[in-house]
Amino acid sequence: MLFSNTHFLNPEEKQVVFKLWNQEYPKSLSYSKIDEFDNYLAGLKNSNHVLVKDERNNILGWYSDFKRDDELWFAMILDTSIHEKGIGTRLIERAKKSNKILNGWAIDHAKYLKRDGSIYKSPLKFYLKNNFEILQDTRLELPNLSAVKIRWTQK
Repeated sequence: MLFSNTHFLNPEEKQVVFKLWNQEYPKSLSYSKIDEFDNYLAGLKNSNHVLVKDERNNILGWYSDFKRDDELWFAMILDTSIHEKGIGTRLIERAKKSNKILNGWAIDHAKYLKRDGSIYKSPLKFYLKNNFEILQDTRLELPNLSAVKIRWTQK
């Protein structure tokens, strides 16, 4: 797998990440139009993107970190076909090398379905394995999302 860094996604990359988002995240978080996803990306301040590409240059994953409320946050999506192959850990390790703190939201239950009808699997075990702490008292409760805050801090 190749990791490709960029500050901006070109239209083709954006389309593939949009598809990944809708395929891998819970259906309740999906975007119906690329313009909606584009608005989400436009709202990310100081964003850095990493695309995960296979040997044929197909994008199979996306990582982004960005500033929000004076903190560094991140989002990450991997195609199911590359889960449990160490790719997510490699992405997180890369992010840790250039950041002292990473914040994110993680769904901590199995109540959501993906677009294909399968259950969205919580990534909490993955983040715990990668030395993130769960901030149980900090939750995001929206009509379409219930998640707990996670944080990694350099020691």
